[in-house]
Amino acid sequence: MKPLAAVPLVVAALATPAQAAEAKPIRVPAGTTAAWVVYDRQAGKFVATRNAHRKYRSASVVKILIAIDYLERRKSVPAADARLLKVMLRASDDDAASAFWDRGGKGQIIVRTARKLGLADTAPPPASKPGFWGYTSLSAYDIVRTYRYLLDRADARVRDTILGHLRRSTPCGADGFDQTFGIPDGVPRPWAVKQGWSGFGTTPPVRCDAKATSAPISWIAQRASRSGVPDYGRPVLYTSGLAGKGDRFVMAVLTAHPAGGTWSGSVKRITTLTRDLYRSVAS
Repeated sequence: MKPLAAVPLVVAALATPAQAAEAKPIRVPAGTTAAWVVYDRQAGKFVATRNAHRKYRSASVVKILIAIDYLERRKSVPAADARLLKVMLRASDDDAASAFWDRGGKGQIIVRTARKLGLADTAPPPASKPGFWGYTSLSAYDIVRTYRYLLDRADARVRDTILGHLRRSTPCGADGFDQTFGIPDGVPRPWAVKQGWSGFGTTPPVRCDAKATSAPISWIAQRASRSGVPDYGRPVLYTSGLAGKGDRFVMAVLTAHPAGGTWSGSVKRITTLTRDLYRSVAS
């Protein structure tokens, strides 16, 4: 898909990511590739950026776009689908995402939402992997833009449904991985979050929920090769969402870790980065 021209979301957005700078430099650990964007809605500008337009494979963060597309294409939601939306957004359930992905036309979901929201860095999975929603490409800038769309432009029904679930993100993902890294562990409440992870195997080192049965997106990733997907072969962790009173800050922190990196080490790195980043803009 060709890059799409970005469309301003609000008149108050006077600064571009390239113009923003953190009050204090944030140290990125050796071997970790990091990108972040923080938008201050109170100030009406970007207050922190790094590699704002670098593309990453989406992992589960794409579930926000899947939900937007689903809700905006219908006036009512059947009870069964409401339950799927709930577990997809709160517990990051992959089976629910796959159900919506297949029904919505797979990559066409990304084409539609990228065009409507003005997401210049977002593209569908490679044509050879149409079912791999986690191989959607996106950037920290586009993730922040997506949250701003929900806050400023989306219909109240869409906004309240999606953000309502993200405000109730569960500590445990449906696949048994602990999803409290990044914003949940590093930023004081209130917040709303959507996490993403890929490349850490199918079994978490310490299972967060013994009842979880869904396979993580990393299991899907292991079945593909030579996909041309960003950072393929490296484990990734993402934390994104809203933070501060009145949803003041819109944040996205994306990290790719050394091949073979452990879950615990990677979680510690992204949580420290997120905590330091938040403190640098909120102080």
